[in-house]
Amino acid sequence: MGKNKSLTLPYPLILASTSKYRGALLEQLGWPFEAIAPGVNEEQFKHQDLTPQDLAIELSRAKAKAVYIHYEGSCVIGSDQVCCIGNKIFDKPGSLEVAIEQLWEMQGKSHELLTAVTVITPQEETTFLNTTTLHMRDLTREEIRSYLEADEPYDCAGSYKLESRGIKLFERIEMSDHTAIIGLPLIELSNVLIHFGYPL
Repeated sequence: MGKNKSLTLPYPLILASTSKYRGALLEQLGWPFEAIAPGVNEEQFKHQDLTPQDLAIELSRAKAKAVYIHYEGSCVIGSDQVCCIGNKIFDKPGSLEVAIEQLWEMQGKSHELLTAVTVITPQEETTFLNTTTLHMRDLTREEIRSYLEADEPYDCAGSYKLESRGIKLFERIEMSDHTAIIGLPLIELSNVLIHFGYPL
């Protein structure tokens, strides 16, 4: 995946994810990379009584490390997202019924989307956390169902796709990087990779 295969990179670049959303984002940066599933059991982390922030960070580290041990000498990027109100975490719903209940609980309130990224190279490891605050408008159950049936965001934490019709659910969004919402904060990731020697 990726473009400009003639570029000289300091290390082979690997995305520890097979998410189509993260893969499409990383392609924007123009560096060739390989996408590899980390195979991390996320459920074991979710039962450790971690804060949402710590959960996102630990999952990003676990994913990066799970791939790096098989590809030492590479630069591996692991990322994870956690959607939360306070310490209550909203997972990927997986079904219409669960998604309706998630959006019903979030409507009329603000919540946070936490996106953690860990980058591991042979020289160093770095982790950062991006926080986006989203203010959802008041919604009826009929409006929620109508949105969900149109967008089908059942593989998305929080039960919405901001890059699609889900943007209509919100009155205001406070963010430093719009790509974080989709799953990979490209501005800070670019800063890290350029620091590691990746060319513009």
